[in-house]
Amino acid sequence: MEGVEAEIVIVGAGIAGLTTSLGLHRLGIRSLVLESSESLRVTGFAFATWSNAWRALDEIGVGDSLRQQHHQLYGIVAASTISGLPTSEISFTTKASCGHQELRCLRRKVLLETLQKELPSGTIRFSSKVVSIQEEESGGCFKLVHLANGSVVKAKVLIGCDGVNSVVSKWLGFKKPTFVGRSTIRGFADFKGSHGFEPKFLQFFGKGVRSGFLPSNEDTVYWFLTFNPSTKDKEVEENPAKMKEFVLSNLGKVPDKVKAVVEITELDNIACSPLSFRRPWELFWANTSKGNVCVAGDALHPMTPDIGQGGCAALEDSVILARCLAEALREKPSGGTEEGDGKEEYKRIEKGLKLFARERKWRGFVLISAAYMVGSVQQSSGVVVNFLRDKVLATFLVGMLLKMADFDCGKLSLS
Repeated sequence: MEGVEAEIVIVGAGIAGLTTSLGLHRLGIRSLVLESSESLRVTGFAFATWSNAWRALDEIGVGDSLRQQHHQLYGIVAASTISGLPTSEISFTTKASCGHQELRCLRRKVLLETLQKELPSGTIRFSSKVVSIQEEESGGCFKLVHLANGSVVKAKVLIGCDGVNSVVSKWLGFKKPTFVGRSTIRGFADFKGSHGFEPKFLQFFGKGVRSGFLPSNEDTVYWFLTFNPSTKDKEVEENPAKMKEFVLSNLGKVPDKVKAVVEITELDNIACSPLSFRRPWELFWANTSKGNVCVAGDALHPMTPDIGQGGCAALEDSVILARCLAEALREKPSGGTEEGDGKEEYKRIEKGLKLFARERKWRGFVLISAAYMVGSVQQSSGVVVNFLRDKVLATFLVGMLLKMADFDCGKLSLS
């Protein structure tokens, strides 16, 4: 693989990476996706997929096939872990400015495998860990992407979709995401038959924890519990059996049927991870794009999961980025020298990536800020904040989830 050259190199075969690659493919543009692991990474199990994400999935042509495998949810119910009583309930009957609300719990594995099947063979190159990025010598327009196995890939365009600990983000000058002092335990329960839950998103708050339960289809339910870890919880975070025990002991007064979801979850389907975010103002200070390099997804705007928009925002990014880049590459060179045409194309690529950056900076700022605010209130253990949350702010907080989903990424096709 020494000296391989590619028009567009995407680092990371996660949600943002594969969706961007597929968006470009739909527009007739090939890309090479470099993935550090030996196969698709399916950590996280599932995620809430709101209407803004489904608009993006429809644009790249996989929305309908995914809908057939995941049930639509028709409302959100919030309740107190202390009293067990509901504090608010919102149904998705009203039409928002961008259309009707749509929420499904999308399995990450199903999404990634669907995206992979739609891509040309050879698009994804596994076991390709990026260790450094270098400018081409003699003022060339390519970026030299160095891999752990010693090989180098020359990229005309480099897109970092390599997650929270992004090598590309670091090269652009972004700081490492900040730990927010909270962690989350996630699980996926397979009932081997009908689980019997209504098609609703259940949330429970109180005593410094927040838990949620989302049916994915007739047989499976995704769940999570976010908490403020202490030093004594270190062992819990590394042991699935202790994670399960910890969750069950902190659910509070939830119905037995809900508690049973955690009880039947197999240990292989439980994981814990710390929560981090990018300080939102960094999106304006740092370089979202620089020349022919940019970032998208968690590499751009890592956020806490409190409004369920991390994966959704990555899907938005992908459609907008593919459109901006295709627009830049569509223009034909003026017909001068090869060197002159190359520099002209570089300037068009730079302009396209800057357009993407401008479109996404404010959206990322709003989502990161909203998620942090909602999470801080929902997971507070303070008496006053708990009272305000349960008695005054409950409907507002749930409504924030709907408000953040009321967004349209636009068409993939070029104008």
